[in-house]
Amino acid sequence: MSRPDDILLVDGYNIIGAWPVLERLKEINLEEARDKLLTMLADYQGFSGLKIYVIFDAHQVPGLGATYKHHKLDIVYTKEKETADECIERLVVALYSKRRNVFVATSDLVEQHVAFGKGALRLSARELLIDVQQSRKQIEHTLREEKPGKRNSLDGILSLEVRSKLERLRRGEK
Repeated sequence: MSRPDDILLVDGYNIIGAWPVLERLKEINLEEARDKLLTMLADYQGFSGLKIYVIFDAHQVPGLGATYKHHKLDIVYTKEKETADECIERLVVALYSKRRNVFVATSDLVEQHVAFGKGALRLSARELLIDVQQSRKQIEHTLREEKPGKRNSLDGILSLEVRSKLERLRRGEK
């Protein structure tokens, strides 16, 4: 699907409302739903190699907006009177390059069409959820396959002479 320099822009509140597990959590605690989304996307970013921006709509909140890093994700809160859709459109234009793909994840069909018109590729909330779930399964499978106690050690590869020199260095000997 993607190359390492590709970018994924995620409409945060739209995805929370579209993914059943987050929608249920949002009814209890919106902040927890946001945190769970960010954790899921951070794992996905690490697995997929995509650079992920998560945009949260703060257009009803006074202020200049904010951008910060969280688990290597770029989190963007829109500025006053700016919707997440407007922010995403602005980012698509700023980040678009012939050398990389920009994906926009939202279930908002109008936003998908606008982003597509500006050069981005559409990714529905459902498609993103499937990708995130599949990457989670692959991560879990890889972790189960690793043998306990098995390490990626140089010890079995290095010659006795090199190991001896390294041991002397470790002890501070010349």
